[in-house]
Amino acid sequence: MSENTLPARLAEIREEFLELDEPDRLQLLLEFSHELPDVPAEYADHPEMCERVAECQSPVYIVVDVDDAGHVAMHATAPAEAPTTRGFASILAQGLTGLSAEEVLAVPDDFPQSIGLTRAVSPLRIAGMTGMLMRAKRQVRAKSGL
Repeated sequence: MSENTLPARLAEIREEFLELDEPDRLQLLLEFSHELPDVPAEYADHPEMCERVAECQSPVYIVVDVDDAGHVAMHATAPAEAPTTRGFASILAQGLTGLSAEEVLAVPDDFPQSIGLTRAVSPLRIAGMTGMLMRAKRQVRAKSGL
């Protein structure tokens, strides 16, 4: 993964994980699960506007907004009883929100594999986070015209 294509917030999150031993990485992921921002009311009241992430075993939905200036806001829902998945959604929502559409599209597709959790969680869970990232990028492309 190229350091110069990873936005600062995602690089910071990755470093937070990589500085820890594996058991502590899982604890950090749990902390992220508690920090998943609520979706705005316009989406909370209209779940059909969100996209289901089929790669996730738990019901995870995302929606990405791109404003007129090209800045991205990623919103996600994930059940509290799925803390791993919820943590991954939180990492992406916090890491992608505020970026330009171009910066989001430049995030390496292998970012989920780079944060040091591939041995601590199942490959299905990593695939779920990758699915979230791919859907976010697809929505950014569609909404920004890039």
